[in-house]
Amino acid sequence: MGTNIRKMKIFIDGSEGTTGLRIHERFSGRDDIELIPIDPKKRKDIEERKRLINQSDITFLCLPDGAAREAVSLVSSDTVKIIDTSTAHRCEEGWAYGFPELSAEHRRNIKEGKRIAVPGCHATGFISLVYPIVSEKILPADYPISAFSLTGYSGGGKKMIAEYEDAGRREEYDAPREYALSQKHKHLKEMRKITGLQREPLFSPIVADYYSGMVVSVPLYGDYLKEETTPEKLCGFFADFYKGQKFVKVMPFGSEEECKGMMAGNGCSGWDGLRIFITGNEERMLLSAQFDNLGKGASGAAIQCLNIMLGCEEEKGLNL
Repeated sequence: MGTNIRKMKIFIDGSEGTTGLRIHERFSGRDDIELIPIDPKKRKDIEERKRLINQSDITFLCLPDGAAREAVSLVSSDTVKIIDTSTAHRCEEGWAYGFPELSAEHRRNIKEGKRIAVPGCHATGFISLVYPIVSEKILPADYPISAFSLTGYSGGGKKMIAEYEDAGRREEYDAPREYALSQKHKHLKEMRKITGLQREPLFSPIVADYYSGMVVSVPLYGDYLKEETTPEKLCGFFADFYKGQKFVKVMPFGSEEECKGMMAGNGCSGWDGLRIFITGNEERMLLSAQFDNLGKGASGAAIQCLNIMLGCEEEKGLNL
């Protein structure tokens, strides 16, 4: 005799944005989810959004920061859980940070929490590299750290996608472009807080003419690290730290040579995991995270958090 299992009711607030559309796509074929639709004409109707949010078991927020905060204020049911993909709540008390690979506590907070903040794309790469070495005191928390990031233009949302895909675009779009020159990038706050650093990193992001994928790199001087840490030893440390994790793969030392010592920004496009490379020498080391800004850096991470909350296979509906 079959057993009827109640489907989880999911509402996506902001389903027309890049992240919302990708989340919606990833529910295709799932038999454990019931998506609650919204009339396109009422996407900005507060009362309709409030009704659907409180009708759901879990609501995804794929909205600008202000609208995400407004959406949370609309929750009146104690049973509704929120997964927010915006920047709004990543450093807020009472919100679980959606990066389960960092520790058993992070994973438990996601599983048991009602408010989950999905990490930013640049922050995901940075934190995957810096959190382990600060938490294990390999790198001092007061280290004057810097980082750079190469990303596809989809990370800028619909407006930037339209600019890059416009047939009449300006010539400057043909070349990589550095941005956030004021050192006020919106991911800096979570980069500092989640890793436990004493100051925000000096961060240089670059957007280039390809759709998706990114590489975040952190350069380090060896003589600032604990004891005599070599790139090989550091690679072994990361392999142990992320051992058994399905979504984070630490690449064998020297494996970058398989690509002739080059690391492409789109090397993980369409994949929902993250690869870590440790390169360099004993004096100067480079830690790099390669992943998809729309995968582990956005909608893929959001679905992973959902799966943990539901207690199903962590990779369900995702591409690993």
